[in-house]
Amino acid sequence: MNAKILSAVALTSAVAAAIVATGCVKTVSDTHAPAYSWGQDTVEGRYQRSVDQVYQAAMQVVQSNGVVVTEYIPHDTTNTVRSLLGRVNDRKVWVRVEQVDPRITQVDVQARTKMGGKDLDLVHELEKEIALKLAQTSPAY
Repeated sequence: MNAKILSAVALTSAVAAAIVATGCVKTVSDTHAPAYSWGQDTVEGRYQRSVDQVYQAAMQVVQSNGVVVTEYIPHDTTNTVRSLLGRVNDRKVWVRVEQVDPRITQVDVQARTKMGGKDLDLVHELEKEIALKLAQTSPAY
């Protein structure tokens, strides 16, 4: 009987520790997502292109690899910042496109699994595909 009680207490403690250990991370689109792993989960790239060109390239890359769920302009920003949420390979993917200066645009790509783990391989792949998509088009400056 004592062994059953002791194992129940141990299981309850393990579940409580798992709940305390998990948390939320801030996404590149200024929202929050559940996470159990912390550390780098975002890759950025800077390009001499307009916000519209980089955003369209990011949109095409996410659509060709998965599906775009939501597009939006984050609160407290101007039209020089755009974000999207997509699903690629059963991962949530956030992309933020922001004008750094009149000639430079930055793209941030972030991905998380359903359980909140990071997927840096997917993030690197998507950011590289955005760069390749931009290389195929001519600058509009």
